Amino acid sequence: MLAEMTPVPGSSLPVERLAEHLRLSRGFTNDGDLDAQLESCLRASLAAIEARTGKAVLRRRFVQTVTLWATSERHVLPIAPVASIEVVRMIDRLGEARVLEPAAYALVTDMHCPGLVPKSVSLPTLGSGRSAEIEFIAGYSATWDGVPADLGQAVLMLAGTFFGQDEDATAGFSPGAMALIEPYRTLRLRGTGA
Repeated sequence: MLAEMTPVPGSSLPVERLAEHLRLSRGFTNDGDLDAQLESCLRASLAAIEARTGKAVLRRRFVQTVTLWATSERHVLPIAPVASIEVVRMIDRLGEARVLEPAAYALVTDMHCPGLVPKSVSLPTLGSGRSAEIEFIAGYSATWDGVPADLGQAVLMLAGTFFGQDEDATAGFSPGAMALIEPYRTLRLRGTGA
């Protein structure tokens, strides 16, 4: 189970860039209402692109709760890129949490399959009512300027589609947006366990 602990702050969203992308007039009294609508479209676009690519566009804190590791030698985290693992908590059958020493594990940075690996033989045993919480920071950048240009353009394109949905309720990912996010999608092969 993956949960977002810190949502993307509104100040990090490129509302002005989306307005320019859509060639909207600015400087009127209803700009506040328009900005709220543009922010909503950007959030929807981010969510759709992150779900399709498995990548966090803007940096924020996540927590994953697991009852079984992917393998005892490596646990693949569900979203990339991961900047850091902040804390790993081991939860016993009674719900008591114990923080795992940072010296016991390491982050394997990978643009598609980042992972938690033990520095010794294996990750701590789970199962029989035990679980683990992995708190980590993921995302390309804390600011819009650090987001890869092609991914940022895809977010703007999809947000623009969402903004104009009153005209075409069937609109979704355009071929252009799909082409821009394709390099960020993780290739999944059956039978690989990945």
